[in-house]
Amino acid sequence: MSISRLDKLYRRILLTKFFVKGWGNPNHILRLFQFRKEISNRNKCVDLIPKDYPVTILNEQSFEDYQLIEGTFHSPLAHFLPDVVIPEVRPARFQLIFPKKWKSNTYRPLCIHLAGTGDHHFWKRRNVMAVPLLKHDISALILENPFYGLRKPKDQFRSSLHNVSDIFVMGGCLMLECLVLLRWCESLGFGPLGISGLSMGGHDDTVK
Repeated sequence: MSISRLDKLYRRILLTKFFVKGWGNPNHILRLFQFRKEISNRNKCVDLIPKDYPVTILNEQSFEDYQLIEGTFHSPLAHFLPDVVIPEVRPARFQLIFPKKWKSNTYRPLCIHLAGTGDHHFWKRRNVMAVPLLKHDISALILENPFYGLRKPKDQFRSSLHNVSDIFVMGGCLMLECLVLLRWCESLGFGPLGISGLSMGGHDDTVK
């Protein structure tokens, strides 16, 4: 039995069913690692995103104590690696939640909350983390994870990524998307700004 066939057999008996299609396209992995050299330099990485990067507002809702804005933008990584970032992942989606009444006119802290493993859509982070923080006058921006929720490929089962390379695409997307959102929030008058996450979201946070 060849190594390739043995690898396929082993993957089929795994209960977790992660990376069932293997490593992914070798050329894509090579290009991702080459692009990593660009974004690992913080000064160069910041310059990759224009300050006026377009963000589109999709919906606005008013609740008793807070406002909720839902928006979208084109994931910047898709501009640099268009054939590596699949179509379902390209539209980044987010929810911005902030108090109706601020305690300060100049101090408006905001935290971007990244998703943990299996945390699809916005509900969990909005209700467990974002809404309670409003009591302390801290706003929240909840970013939909690449390969999760509305950004999930149709043939992907729940959170089970098909390829190892999908993890690298996810990280690259989140890094540049957070840059877009930090600049956008700053332009709206929010600050100081931070990034937070649990589990996988905590790991993603450390590379920003």
